[in-house]
Amino acid sequence: MGSYLKLMLDWSEVWATFIPITVFLLNRRQPRYMKPVIAYFFLALVINLVGNIIGDFKKYLPEWMHSNNPLYNFHSLVRFICYSLFFIGLNQRKLATIYKILPLVSILIFILNFSLIDDFFNYNHLSGNLLAGEAYLLLIYCMLYYIDKLNKDNVTITDEPDFFAVTGLAVYVVVNFFVFLFYVPMINVNQDLAENIWDVHNYAYIVLSILTAKALYDAPRYQYSV
Repeated sequence: MGSYLKLMLDWSEVWATFIPITVFLLNRRQPRYMKPVIAYFFLALVINLVGNIIGDFKKYLPEWMHSNNPLYNFHSLVRFICYSLFFIGLNQRKLATIYKILPLVSILIFILNFSLIDDFFNYNHLSGNLLAGEAYLLLIYCMLYYIDKLNKDNVTITDEPDFFAVTGLAVYVVVNFFVFLFYVPMINVNQDLAENIWDVHNYAYIVLSILTAKALYDAPRYQYSV
C-alpha cells in the first residue's frame, strides 16, 4: 500500500495539473488575467509528464534521454514567465512598474547563473540556484499583491478569485524556497534524504493546483457579479 501511495506522490506533478485543467474546461469563460496561469498548467502537464516518463522509464530510452534535469530548469522559466504575465495582467496600477522590472531582474540572474555557476543542461542535477531564485522573485510578486490589496479600503480580498491563485503560488514558493536552495547539496550528502525532501515539493504542488482550481471555479461567477 505504501509503495502505491509513494508512486502517486511521485506522479503528483502530472495528475495534480488535471485539477485546475478540468475546472477550466468546465468553466471556460475566464478573465484575461487568468489566461497565463491556465497556459502554465497545460505546459506543466506536458513538461512534467515527459520528465516523469524519463525518470521512471529511462532504461528503455536512449542514453542521451536518461536525465530529466534540464526539464526542471525549463519548467522553472515557464512558470516564472506565466506568473509574471499573470501579475502584470492584474492591473494593480501602483505596482505596474515593479511587476515589469522583476522579469528584467530575472533575466539578469538567469544570465549570470548560467554563465558563471550552473550548466542549464547539467546531466547530474537540476539548477537549485535557478529554482530558488525563481521562488524568491515569485514570492516578491505575492507579497506586493497582498500589500496592495490590504491597503485598499472596503475590499475583502478573499472574495476575489485571484486571491486563491496568488495564495496557491505563495504556499508553493514559501515551502519550496529552501527545498530548492539545499536540494543539490543534499543530493551530494544523502540522496535518499534528498528524494524524501522532494516529497515536500510535491505536496506543495498539489496545494498550488487545488487553490488555482478554486480561483478558476470562482472567476467566471465573480467577474459577472461585480
